[in-house]
Amino acid sequence: MRLQHHPDVRAAHPGLAVGTLQATGITPDLPVDIEKFVERATRRLADGPESEFPEIQAWRRAFAKMGLKPTQYRCASESLLRRLRKEGALPRIHPVIDLCNAVSVAYAIPVAVLDVAKISGSLEVRHARGDEKYVTFAGTIEHPNPGEVIFADEDGQAHARRWTNRQSGHSAVSATTSDVLIVSEGLHATAAEDVRLLIEALSGELRRP
Repeated sequence: MRLQHHPDVRAAHPGLAVGTLQATGITPDLPVDIEKFVERATRRLADGPESEFPEIQAWRRAFAKMGLKPTQYRCASESLLRRLRKEGALPRIHPVIDLCNAVSVAYAIPVAVLDVAKISGSLEVRHARGDEKYVTFAGTIEHPNPGEVIFADEDGQAHARRWTNRQSGHSAVSATTSDVLIVSEGLHATAAEDVRLLIEALSGELRRP
C-alpha cells in the first residue's frame, strides 16, 4: 500500500513527520497490552490538560491555518486524550483499534488505522476537489469541502476528513478485517523522532507472540 502526501500539503506544513506500518493477519481476538500506554497518558494528563501538550498545540496551529476552529475540530489524539481525561478510560472497539488509540494518547500524536481491503489503489493526503465521497460511521455520504485536507484513494473515496479529525466508516477496522495500514503524523518540533518511536512501539506490540 503506497501512501504519499501531496507536495502542496508538504509545502504548507514543512515540519510534517509521517510514519506508516502495515500489519496482516489481524483478528478480533488479537492479544494486545494497552494498559501501559494508557497509564503513560494518564500520568502526563495529571500535570496539565492535553491542550498544553506541544504535540496538540502543533495540530491546533495547523487546523487554524486550514481555517478550522481548533476547539471545534480537534485532531484524533486530542479528542482521545480529552475523553481519557474526562472519563478515565478509552472506548474498547477492536484490539487493533484499541492498541492504536492507546499508543496515540501515550504519544499525543494522531494514529489512523485503515482496512486495506477497502482502499482502491494508492492513498494520498491532499486537498479535496469536492467530488470525493466520504462515508460516515452512520453510513451517510458526505462530500468534503473543496480545499479540505483528506485521505483519498484512486477511486475518489475519502478515508478521512479534515486531515486527522475524522476517519471514514468505509475503511474502519471491523471483525472481518485482516490487513491494516497504520498512519501516524506529527507536526511538533520533535515529531520525527517521536513518530519513529510510536511506530516502533506499535510494531513491537503487534508482533508479540
